[in-house]
Amino acid sequence: MSNPHTNPITKPDDINPGATQPAAVDQTSPVTQRGWRVVDIVVAAVLGVAIGLVFWIWNSIGGALFGTLDAITPGVGGLVVGPWLLGGVLGGLIIRRPGAALLVELVAAIVSAAIGNQWGWSTVVSGLFQGLGAELVFLAFLYRRFTLPVAALAGAAAGAGAWLNEFIFFGNRAKSAVFNLTYLGCLLVSGAVLAGALGWALTRALAASGALNRFAAGREHRARV
Repeated sequence: MSNPHTNPITKPDDINPGATQPAAVDQTSPVTQRGWRVVDIVVAAVLGVAIGLVFWIWNSIGGALFGTLDAITPGVGGLVVGPWLLGGVLGGLIIRRPGAALLVELVAAIVSAAIGNQWGWSTVVSGLFQGLGAELVFLAFLYRRFTLPVAALAGAAAGAGAWLNEFIFFGNRAKSAVFNLTYLGCLLVSGAVLAGALGWALTRALAASGALNRFAAGREHRARV
């Protein structure tokens, strides 16, 4: 039996009919939830393998272009490195979880090395440095901003990671300052354009196709249209 002295439950609308109710929080947003979902892990793996195949194709094309440009002006070969930096940018833009940029670039490098390339398993170390460069940019923005400028910065940072790896492990520190500065500048430009801007455009295209409906990038696209 109910207590006759107990006041009925009052609804918020009864207290202030004109009050505006707070909008529901999207619990899947990278701002509110940083944990990895099963779909994030699966997509990271698939994305890493797919980009690893892109790397494998670009190994021959990009390797030849790199050699040609470097023969003309040492260091300018860095202008064609961008496609090898794409994994970190795409991983960060699509999955939007801590570690996604690093993981996707690393998986792609492992796939490229496993299939076979001219650099062997040193490719994995390169992937580690490149992925870490992109990851640090997304971290700097607390995994909350995924605009074109941020993507370009992530691509450029991946290029800086590639430069640092080769400076330490591939003997570039024994080369001239002019070479190293030229190479770094070309890597930054290539990373910003061929990894950053291209990765951003690819993410938007995938979102428009509906492939990213379970991700924030897909929700953002639906909100725009």
